[in-house]
Amino acid sequence: MDYNQKREMILTGNMSRTIIQLSLPIMFNNFIQTVYNLTDTFWVSKIGDTEVAAMTLVWPLIFFIMSLAIGIFMSSTTLISQYIGNDNTADAADVAGQSISLAIIISVFAGLLGYFLTPSLVSFMGGTGKLYTCGVDFMQIMYLGMPTMFVFNAHNCIRQGLGDTVTPMKFTVLSVIMNIVLDPIFIFCFDLGIKGAAYATVLSRGVFAIIAVYDLFAKDCGLFLTTKHLKLKKNVVSNLFKIGIPLSIGQSTASLGFTVLNYFIISFGENTMAAFGIGNRINSLVLMPAMGIGSALATIVGQNMGADNIKRAKEAVKTSVQLTTTLLVIGCIIMFLISGNVIGIFTKNPDVLEQGIAYLKLISLGLPLMGFFQIFIGTFQGSGHTIMAMIVMMGRLWLIRIPMILLLKEYTNLGSYCVWYSMVSSNAIICVVGLLLYKSGRWEKKVIKKEAI
Repeated sequence: MDYNQKREMILTGNMSRTIIQLSLPIMFNNFIQTVYNLTDTFWVSKIGDTEVAAMTLVWPLIFFIMSLAIGIFMSSTTLISQYIGNDNTADAADVAGQSISLAIIISVFAGLLGYFLTPSLVSFMGGTGKLYTCGVDFMQIMYLGMPTMFVFNAHNCIRQGLGDTVTPMKFTVLSVIMNIVLDPIFIFCFDLGIKGAAYATVLSRGVFAIIAVYDLFAKDCGLFLTTKHLKLKKNVVSNLFKIGIPLSIGQSTASLGFTVLNYFIISFGENTMAAFGIGNRINSLVLMPAMGIGSALATIVGQNMGADNIKRAKEAVKTSVQLTTTLLVIGCIIMFLISGNVIGIFTKNPDVLEQGIAYLKLISLGLPLMGFFQIFIGTFQGSGHTIMAMIVMMGRLWLIRIPMILLLKEYTNLGSYCVWYSMVSSNAIICVVGLLLYKSGRWEKKVIKKEAI
């Protein structure tokens, strides 16, 4: 399906079919990404539970640096989708080119900063002894590889704005296959241990980041992208930051919130951290439909708002809610029933196994709520009213979950269960907040100004 056919489908096609057709490649993309995470966890678990705990401990810190700029890339999806809906490919091309330039500039600075701060950050998180050493080794390599991840994300967001969710999926699949092959080679054959997992990730992501960006210039994807679009323009950069900064704040503070969350979890011991890490990766598999639909919804809402069709944008939101709720109810039932068998694949430690099963069973009860959360994020992102998305992302962790953990830890004897209960409760409360923001109608105005001539 070419660019014009995709645009026509998004603007006039059957809504359920459109959502499914756009979201399936994203779901598969997320699935492959989770397979990569699980593969890393599987191979690292063969070294020891401490290495698994180290990866779990430091990953939010890695994502925190990424999320400081990831909002800029996500804002390119918003602007490109609305320009495409408005049939203005010239401004869409400017946004695409300059988001790539910003990805390179910001990632170099962020990667170097993160590299030098790594020892202090891991120590602050409570890492000591072998846990500290493994965490520092893994995180410093990942920070040096930031440009590969930033550019890869920028490419994916550009394609998503165009309504092309298949191309990012192809490159991700190839990258993950390469990573799966390299993991055991680097970890065991080269005897690099946890460093090997990091090297495999950076190398496989870097190779296909270069190929993906080259593909934008070499092929007509509807933007006619050339090197002149890489030159920064004040008005385009300003729009990217205006829309992207709230998303970056929301993403980074959410990441920081998960870092603080990990601080509480590690206080209950390395076994609890390992159980949480394994359980979270399994949980992310079940969440894939909601995440895929939420991401696709941002494009559908954006293009229809660019075309001044708010009624169809609302139809997309309603249909997405129906689809995600159905899929997540089925998913949570399955996860609840097979939690023990799945956790057992990744650990034989009886304490990790027990805590992992308890976590999965409890979190599955509130899983359908995450569908609403993803839908609200996708709607607010696609409309360009990203302050609303920021409120939802920040509020869930900082205003609800973390204070609740503090209260339950201080005044109950729930132990690690206070974290699991707080996670379910915060998801429920923030969905109510998101619904109120949606009902306010403030998101219904497009953010692009220049009309196509």
